[in-house]
Amino acid sequence: MDVLLIAGLWLDGSAWDDVASELRSLGHRPVPLTLPGQGDGSATLDDQVAAVLAAVDAASGKPVVVGHSAACSLAWLAADARPDKISKVVLVGGFPASDGKPYADFFPVRNGVMPFPGWDAFEGPDSADLDSEARRAFAAAAIPVPAGVATGVVRLTDSRRFDVPVVVVCPEFTPAQAKEWINAGDVPELASVRHLSFVDLDSGHWPMHTKPAELARLLASAAVDLP
Repeated sequence: MDVLLIAGLWLDGSAWDDVASELRSLGHRPVPLTLPGQGDGSATLDDQVAAVLAAVDAASGKPVVVGHSAACSLAWLAADARPDKISKVVLVGGFPASDGKPYADFFPVRNGVMPFPGWDAFEGPDSADLDSEARRAFAAAAIPVPAGVATGVVRLTDSRRFDVPVVVVCPEFTPAQAKEWINAGDVPELASVRHLSFVDLDSGHWPMHTKPAELARLLASAAVDLP
């Protein structure tokens, strides 16, 4: 099965290299996406959504769409636009924004981009499994996010998105915490999903770097385990 892989902020498709290799060995076709604006800062959120939808349309059959961190919203926007063409959405370490909310205006924008803010913003469970060399390499490779992406407004229009099965992979938080947040109304989009499941993964916020084989196995399981 085709598995579309969308990394979160400051990452391009190469973030999935190790996961993709493992997925191939498990019999799937990984499609890591490098989105418009990753390197030149000129893209908008609409540009990135269009690139994801093009990948969905080009896939063989009905792909699994994986979103990591902020890109959980991109994966969910794809489900909204193509509810009949996606077999499942997998959300890794994040949750989709609601209609009318900004995509990812989490950190200051400077000179038209949102640069990586440094590790102080991610102290604790997010980065606990990254050693100093891994942190240095991540920061050195981090790609500033175009302001037009970070501040773009999420627009959701088709209630059929709630029929698309969703798996929440829980790395730096637990399934129990995720369920608590959903039940408290903090993640209204997932509260309406009809087929929602949770998988625990003992890692920090970037399991594609620290637990790629384990993450790949979870994604492979999601690809074959359909309701």
